[in-house]
Amino acid sequence: MGNIVSPSILSADFANLQTEIERTENYGAKWCHIDVMDGHFVPNITIGAPVVKSLKNAVKSKLDVHLMIENPDIYIPDFIKAGADIITFHIEACKAPGVAEKCIKMIKEAGIIAGISIKPKTPVSDIEKYISLLDMVLVMTVEPGFSGQKFMEDAAQKINDVQKIAKNKGKQNFIIQVDGGINAETAKICTSFGANCFVAGNYVYKNPDIKGAIQSLLQVY
Repeated sequence: MGNIVSPSILSADFANLQTEIERTENYGAKWCHIDVMDGHFVPNITIGAPVVKSLKNAVKSKLDVHLMIENPDIYIPDFIKAGADIITFHIEACKAPGVAEKCIKMIKEAGIIAGISIKPKTPVSDIEKYISLLDMVLVMTVEPGFSGQKFMEDAAQKINDVQKIAKNKGKQNFIIQVDGGINAETAKICTSFGANCFVAGNYVYKNPDIKGAIQSLLQVY
């Protein structure tokens, strides 16, 4: 499986969102990362299911929805209905017993990619028991909430642990996504730990050479 690039529209021009996403598609990005923030789980508010629905038939990219919200089990059905192709929720938002399993079940039953994300300070052990049920783990290398933060290499080291667990559980084509301060150099670090999917916002959308930025992530090994 080759690398996947999922440009984060948090850094895109929202007045021209379809055009912005199409530019990344033309240069090889096949996913589109949609950060959903509620102002509670993270100190920022972004967009919701209506934007996902509007993009579903407007772009070719797989809609990679990252739920940085409390009570993800309540809202996951809305994003499934809106047309999400990938839904990732945070383990830290699953405070009650059984919530994580419920979220995974809903996503998998919809026939789409199911992912769990962990913040920089969350140990991999918190999600180990779920990896056999998942298609993807998203390792955050910044504190979620705002774009443009500095990459945290100590958080990236957890990618290696996720990869080992996935292999031990016999997971084939398992996706290890990384998000936070990603560019050509930090992507190399993450690849060395086992990442194969890169979320990049400013590095792609604020780059005068968008094609070069995307290609540098697709080709990093």
